Amino acid sequence: MLVVELGGYVIVDKVCHGIGVYLWADEKALGENTEKTVGKLGQLREQIDTYYMDEIDEDKLVDGIYKGYMEGLGDPYTCYYTKEEYKDLMQSSSGTYCGIGATVTQNIETGAIYILDVFDGGAAKEAGLTEGDMIYKIAGEVVVGKDLNEVVSKIKGEEGTTVEVQFYLHKEKKYKDFTLERRQIEVPTVAYKMKENKIGYIAVSAFDEPTDEQFIAAMKDLEKQGMKGVIVDLRDNGGGMLDTVVNMLDYLLPEGKTIVSIKDKNGKGEVYRAKDSHACTVPMVVLVNGNTASASEVFSGAIQDLKIGTIVGTTTFGKGIVQSVIPMWDGSAIKITTSKYYSPKGRNIHGKGIKPDVVIEMTDDAKKDIQYQKAITVMKKLMQ
Repeated sequence: MLVVELGGYVIVDKVCHGIGVYLWADEKALGENTEKTVGKLGQLREQIDTYYMDEIDEDKLVDGIYKGYMEGLGDPYTCYYTKEEYKDLMQSSSGTYCGIGATVTQNIETGAIYILDVFDGGAAKEAGLTEGDMIYKIAGEVVVGKDLNEVVSKIKGEEGTTVEVQFYLHKEKKYKDFTLERRQIEVPTVAYKMKENKIGYIAVSAFDEPTDEQFIAAMKDLEKQGMKGVIVDLRDNGGGMLDTVVNMLDYLLPEGKTIVSIKDKNGKGEVYRAKDSHACTVPMVVLVNGNTASASEVFSGAIQDLKIGTIVGTTTFGKGIVQSVIPMWDGSAIKITTSKYYSPKGRNIHGKGIKPDVVIEMTDDAKKDIQYQKAITVMKKLMQ
């Protein structure tokens, strides 16, 4: 079984044994000079035992070796998860978790992590935090540049416990410390409404496990209401599971149409095609921006290549690679880049993004959502 998140990872239903402490006895893992590498690790440990002034947490020390080993690949999407981090990762994709009630995104170039949205009933909203506020420290540790999933795992925890977080508040232009209570949060990933002229509007914030069901339910409801056109808003959607986006596109595309294909370094992979007999028959507009990434680009690329709808906004992020999350024997896991994905026309958009059919920038001082207004204008023309 493969469950792919292009935001991204593939969850591989197997356990990789033997990658524990004994990894360091593997000549291929260490390189040709195994003896030298093992010897240096021994020297490092000797110096730690001799000079390090505080107590040594053996588990953290070994986890640090594994994290550093994966970071040595120089791939910002490849990393090692401890048992606790892996558990949190799996929980976060389920759509329900205990946290502060906020979704976040990361600027890959700067490593900065920002709030995208806050939810009713969550501590973040009650504290007055808003979109654009940056997470700077968690429990006194600077998290800028850290793996996003690792940072999220530090924020989440048992219901009723608290976490110390320092934010940079973009409106007040200052740093501020918060003590935030973790609460049970069900993350809404799909919001929809029927607009004027029977134009349906569906905003998708992520591609988690329940998102496809929520999206299809929204489409069905809008169709029952007599929808004559649909706008799908994928702005600031950083990605999610491939199975989820495939299911959504399966509902929208004609049967037999290619949705996306993936290929590994050996050229092997899989082609995903629409199997559902249902297809969207009304005009469609997809809203995108520079934070539209991965699974969102799979969606946008398929719609654009198959001419099912019109893409409006600015060029997307450009993440055309897939990661596999592989569980280890001890409950930990690794996330590693394993393949590239291609749109129906064979495009790989990694590092390039998807250029919209209608380009329109969103200005900071705009009092109105001019991209959405442009989408409405385009839709009205399509409906004529």
